[in-house]
Amino acid sequence: MKADELRGRTTEELESELQVLKENLFNQRFRGILGQQEDTTSVGKLRKDIARIKTILRARAQQVEVAG
Repeated sequence: MKADELRGRTTEELESELQVLKENLFNQRFRGILGQQEDTTSVGKLRKDIARIKTILRARAQQVEVAG
C-alpha cells in the first residue's frame, strides 16, 4: 500500500483499515509460530503498512490541533 493511496482516504476508512491490518498481523504471527506461514515477508509488510497509516493519522491529528 502506498502512502499516496492512503492520504486520499478518509480518517474513518484509515481507522477501519488499521483494525483489519492489525488482525491480519496477529494471524500471520500465529501462523508463523505454527509453521504454516508461506510468505515470510508478510509480517514485515503488514507492520510497515500499519506504520504508514498511523503516521498519516498522527499528522492529521496534529493539523487539527494547530488549526483548532
